[in-house]
Amino acid sequence: MSSDPWGRVDETGTVYVRTADGEQVVGSWQAGSPEEALAYFERKYEGLVVEIGLLEKRVKTTDLSAKDAQAAIDHIREQVDAHHVVGDLDALRVRLDKLVELVEARREERKAQRAKQSDEARHAKEALVAEAEELSQSDQWRAAGERLRALVDTWKGLPRLDRKSDDELWHRFSHARSAFSKRRKQHFAQLDAQREEARKTKERLVSEAEALSNSTDWGVTAARYRELMSEWKAAGRAQREHEDDLWNRFRGAQDVFFAARSSVFAERDAEQSENLKLKEELAEEAEKLLPITDLKAARAAFRNVNERWEAIGHVPRDARPKVEGRMHAVERAIQEAEEAEWRRTNPEARARAEGLTGQLQAAVDKLRGQIEQARAQGNNARADKLQRELDGRQALLDQAQKGLQEFGG
Repeated sequence: MSSDPWGRVDETGTVYVRTADGEQVVGSWQAGSPEEALAYFERKYEGLVVEIGLLEKRVKTTDLSAKDAQAAIDHIREQVDAHHVVGDLDALRVRLDKLVELVEARREERKAQRAKQSDEARHAKEALVAEAEELSQSDQWRAAGERLRALVDTWKGLPRLDRKSDDELWHRFSHARSAFSKRRKQHFAQLDAQREEARKTKERLVSEAEALSNSTDWGVTAARYRELMSEWKAAGRAQREHEDDLWNRFRGAQDVFFAARSSVFAERDAEQSENLKLKEELAEEAEKLLPITDLKAARAAFRNVNERWEAIGHVPRDARPKVEGRMHAVERAIQEAEEAEWRRTNPEARARAEGLTGQLQAAVDKLRGQIEQARAQGNNARADKLQRELDGRQALLDQAQKGLQEFGG
């Protein structure tokens, strides 16, 4: 008979293993010595030890599910309970019990982790729904559309919730996207209608602009082109494929008209500049008549200058006041000379001047006689009074004589 601390072989070849509950039959060994029997069943025990060790490592270091881990534990426990090995079976049971506790702990840990992930996923999806619902009212069609597509990708990367919660949130999320798509579709449909209306309006404006391009009614046509431009801007944009072509035609028609007008105006400006030069020469000629010494000759010379002036066409508008002002100054000087000549040769005015002068002269002579008489009588007070009156009459007489001289008297 042979034995070791955990098992023995009796004389019949029966192999036993020692446990806390006493000896248990392992099996019968007839093929060799008892030592070989114990060695064989001990190797089987070591196999269980290795298997348990590997399972412990898998449970601790891999994502082995609790269900699969428990099935593996149960499988090993069946082998331990079958007593077909020799070794410390109680120690294996202890390790298996601890492994069960570890699996359960990992199960709870994963459950908590899943609950946390689910909670985070719920919050994340609720945030996506809230943002999608806000974006559904946006008018930033391109940016909002791109952001909604990005939200869908984010949603797909999140874990699913329980079916009810997930379906409810997805329904809100999908509804927000649909609402935005509907509004965007309506917007662009309306925009297409507006652009079609703008195209029709601009076709009409182009037709009128092209019809006016050969007009020579410069002022009226230029004003109408300004009105057409205002109408063009107010019409809004047509479809992209039409807008540039319409604009090129519209602008081309205007260019034809304004180029022709510019050419005519350039010729006119050159002519008016030459006219200005001629009128400035005539104004200088007229100014040489001043000061007027011979009214008749000055009047005839100015008439000749003025006739040549009238024969010259327009001058540039900004130069007109200055050059015309020079001619008007000479004309006023001649008019003032004519008025002075008229006053000097007026018979009625001359007669009135002569009468007034005679009356004043008689009064002065009378006063002188009275003064001489008063002084001869020694009445100096009367003489002084009369002298003061004489001084006043003499001043009036001097003024009247001066006026009479203007009449050549």
